Amino acid sequence: MTAALQSDYPPESEWTTDDLDALPEDGRRRELLDGVLLMSPSPTRTHQTIAGRLMAALDEDCPDGYDVTQGVEVRINRTRSFTPDVLITTAAAAAREPSKYEPHEVVVAIEIVSPSTRSIDRVLKPALYAQAGIPYYWRIETEGELEVVTYRIDAVNEVYTETGRWTKFVDTGEPFPINLPISRITPRAR
Repeated sequence: MTAALQSDYPPESEWTTDDLDALPEDGRRRELLDGVLLMSPSPTRTHQTIAGRLMAALDEDCPDGYDVTQGVEVRINRTRSFTPDVLITTAAAAAREPSKYEPHEVVVAIEIVSPSTRSIDRVLKPALYAQAGIPYYWRIETEGELEVVTYRIDAVNEVYTETGRWTKFVDTGEPFPINLPISRITPRAR
């Protein structure tokens, strides 16, 4: 791995979470998919505004036992690691002040779809989050009117089942009662 850090070439074998830990803290979002390093472009103002507003709105209604944060890595295994845009975790996991969560500590993984991450956020990440056992997944569509699509895991088949498409209010009782006006997470300049 040291050679990969000193050149433009990846390690001789697959990337691992150990390799991620050895990379510099430079603000870049790096994720692993089966040993392949994925690097996303910097998020847009719209993306970050939605993430910030969503985190604040969810945190206001978050009961004891849960915690809301954004942009913290979830280590699925040694060669898979993703960073959801917003997460709801257990309060016990948050109490240890982690820089990385284990999948069993994450209750909801939320991704905000950007033009460069459409397939990853719509297909790949939900499939892998479900395989990892994360109970809920939300996807926020940003093209046109904001839409929040919510999912619940079918643990037997390790897939998500859609539970709602929300354009005015997210009104769900899972994982706790949430009645969130979409206008609260919509950026002003939209």
